[in-house]
Amino acid sequence: MYSTMKTKTVAILLLIISNIGLDQYSKFVVREHVVPGSRSEIMGKLVQLMNVENSGAFLGIGSDSNPTIKLIFLLILPTLVLGAVLYYLFTNKSLDQLSVIALSCIVGGGIANLYDRFMYGSVTDFIFMDFGFVKTGIFNAADLSVTTGMILLLVASFKQRKTISET
Repeated sequence: MYSTMKTKTVAILLLIISNIGLDQYSKFVVREHVVPGSRSEIMGKLVQLMNVENSGAFLGIGSDSNPTIKLIFLLILPTLVLGAVLYYLFTNKSLDQLSVIALSCIVGGGIANLYDRFMYGSVTDFIFMDFGFVKTGIFNAADLSVTTGMILLLVASFKQRKTISET
């Protein structure tokens, strides 16, 4: 575990800032060098690079919604939720290391996409994957960070359950 609360705080901040930085840098590169609406194969059809502005939520859900609804559900509510998760991250002394990493990834990715919504009114998505039998939506590094955090949180939850059942 962390030797001090200061070490934990620094680790959380580094993870969050790293996630935001990676996401913002990747979006900057895409905005500068990838033609909007274009599609380039990186690894054949498996991984493709695009430049799409998403004014909705995950997979464009709600992009045609009323501006007030978008303000509430895409800016205000996520800001409140991320604030609550940040508070929980910094104040809960019993969180295990994997949960701290998971929540930091979720917060970093969430803040990165919120930044885009505040600054540009939309989020730049640019990665598309086609496995033949299943295709992803178009996503970005922040989405990947949030998804990775959710998977790690599930793993941490299963580990905790296993530990509790063994005692």
